[in-house]
Amino acid sequence: MKKGKSVVANVLVILMSILWLFPVYIVFVNSFKNRAELYENMLAWPKSFSFEYYEKAMKKMKFFHAFGNSLFVTIISILIIVVLASMTAWMLVRANNLLSKIIFSTFVATMLIPFQTLMMPLMQEMGWIRDNLHIQMLDNRLGLVYMYIGFGASMAVFLYHGFVKSIPVSLEEAATIDGCTKFGVFWKIVFPMLKPTTMTVIILDVIWIWNDYLLPSLVLSSKANRTIPLSTFSFFGQFTIQWNMAMAGLTLTIIPVVIFYLCAQKYIIKGVAAGAVK
Repeated sequence: MKKGKSVVANVLVILMSILWLFPVYIVFVNSFKNRAELYENMLAWPKSFSFEYYEKAMKKMKFFHAFGNSLFVTIISILIIVVLASMTAWMLVRANNLLSKIIFSTFVATMLIPFQTLMMPLMQEMGWIRDNLHIQMLDNRLGLVYMYIGFGASMAVFLYHGFVKSIPVSLEEAATIDGCTKFGVFWKIVFPMLKPTTMTVIILDVIWIWNDYLLPSLVLSSKANRTIPLSTFSFFGQFTIQWNMAMAGLTLTIIPVVIFYLCAQKYIIKGVAAGAVK
């Protein structure tokens, strides 16, 4: 009986995997086709695997320049989110008073607010800062980083908060007795123990920031600042859509984050489970 249930479960997993991978198959096979082949049969295997359309796509979307922009925004945003969120969660757990609980509840509550309800007021606020404080927040990569930090901090604090509770206070007290400063206690004792959660935050935020289209489309207007998702828009004209090159561009977009995910996926379940259970 148990064996039969196991077989059924495995079959369901395989079917669900095929279902979820089907869009990836569509994008991949059509990235090698010319327009005639693509319109004839989207599901068919390409007649030849030529990288002609990948070369054209990279040239049109200025891939390496856009790749550099995406890399800059992603790395800087995640570094600051990890540092600030881990320190914030640590202080909120160790304070353990009414104010810290209110602040933590506020972080959790902000996770429930849809971005779509905030994007227009956010753009108006960034415009006001530009016009009155003369700080260029729009069409600026650092301005985009600033916004990603704000939107990514809540989830990171939530994950770190759960894991920090599992760290014995006695370790920090022992380090303090040995002459370690508050800053030293965090970086030498606490932060190294947060590695599973740190990897989880990094993986989730890399997938989110690297693939995000909506926020960069609102913030970045010049071609020089475009990230990879924005650069793929160059294949969608007013009257024509170059689907084959668009598919090649999308494939180029997702390859880096897929490689990163496969290399670091073992930390996801470990980090989330540790933060949720402990």
